[in-house]
Amino acid sequence: MDRPQPRPDGRQSATALMIQRGVGRLLRAANFAVLPEFTLASGRRADIMAVSDAGEIWIVEIKSSPEDFRSDAKWPEYRDWCDRLFFAISTEMEPDIMPAEAGLIIADSWGADIVRHIDASGLHASRRKAVTLAFARAAALRLHGLHDPLADSF
Repeated sequence: MDRPQPRPDGRQSATALMIQRGVGRLLRAANFAVLPEFTLASGRRADIMAVSDAGEIWIVEIKSSPEDFRSDAKWPEYRDWCDRLFFAISTEMEPDIMPAEAGLIIADSWGADIVRHIDASGLHASRRKAVTLAFARAAALRLHGLHDPLADSF
């Protein structure tokens, strides 16, 4: 199977899942810990949150089509929660429509390439600590849920 299947809840298209897989592989190869669909303290949900071995925090916002990008006015809010913000698109999407204020990743099911880097913003220490703690808790709770799917019912 070369293309991830959409989730039954309909939150992500097959294209978005394909991009998510490729970006995840890229970031894991770069020694990042990766969590998809990470909810920030603001209530916004980042498509991908990643933390490097040095503690740098990246958010990757997946855009599966030009319409998906044009209908999204929330993406600038993610800058307050990470050191670097990236958009990730498929190889079929035109990269020129993506804003220069964010990095750019082009992905397929097998991997991804960073085609535009951006400078780190320097997340405030207290925000970094809060985001890192939330990331660790989310990762641990997801892992525990895999080992004991009924744990939340007790």
